[in-house]
Amino acid sequence: MGDLANSAVEVYPKKQRGGGGGEPNHAGGFGCTLEELRNLMELRGADALQKVEDCYGDINGLCYRLKTSTNEGLSNNPVDLEKRRQIYGKNFIPPKKAKTFLQLVWEALQDVTLIILEIAAIISLGLSFYQPPGEETEVCGNVSTGAEDEGEAEAGWIEGAAILLSVICVVLVTAFNDWSKEKQFRGLQSRIEQEQKFTVIRNGNVIQIPVAELVVGDIAQVKYGDLLPADGVLIQGNDLKIDESSLTGESDHVRKSVEKDPMLLSGG
Repeated sequence: MGDLANSAVEVYPKKQRGGGGGEPNHAGGFGCTLEELRNLMELRGADALQKVEDCYGDINGLCYRLKTSTNEGLSNNPVDLEKRRQIYGKNFIPPKKAKTFLQLVWEALQDVTLIILEIAAIISLGLSFYQPPGEETEVCGNVSTGAEDEGEAEAGWIEGAAILLSVICVVLVTAFNDWSKEKQFRGLQSRIEQEQKFTVIRNGNVIQIPVAELVVGDIAQVKYGDLLPADGVLIQGNDLKIDESSLTGESDHVRKSVEKDPMLLSGG
């Protein structure tokens, strides 16, 4: 999160951070490949500055390679924007595959209390169907068939079945609640991503666009409290500090500057 306002950042989509093969040649007429940008975003501080100086001369040279202007931004030409998305990827991270209802049922069955109840129900059912030898008993010198005991034995399975039925009801209700909450969460997350916008410069005009429409070469304005929607390189800033605790675990805000450490990571 930016600590001070009015910092200009050249952005790269989230998707391109990390490993993976890139094009060996400069594709689409741009002076940087996807692999080169990935490698650049892995560096920090003096190493990043040295890399920029060796490969591009300076930040302006990097902008020149990406066919963007630090003052005017991109041209906002739909053909050019689509070309950048095809070569460098979209600024979008696909969500994880949702769990099925059966998977949620299986997870609910892992509860220790329910496992104990299941075992007790199985034992109860097994004992209810077990008939020991010598059913006839002798009471007061008379031979009795024990009709009452026999009736109780025949109804003994009800207790075990009731426990199993209770476990099934609890599991189904728990799984359904988890499924409903996950569905609502995904819907809310999708809505937030669609409505979230960020300020960029295109054709010399300051406009706001959805985060998913950011492309490589966009010149973005970072204001106080903004959550960085993409990786980028700082072009101009005024005492900019970034909260990278979610990325590095470091609680203190990290100072960013063009002269010392211009590399910015999404989520900061």
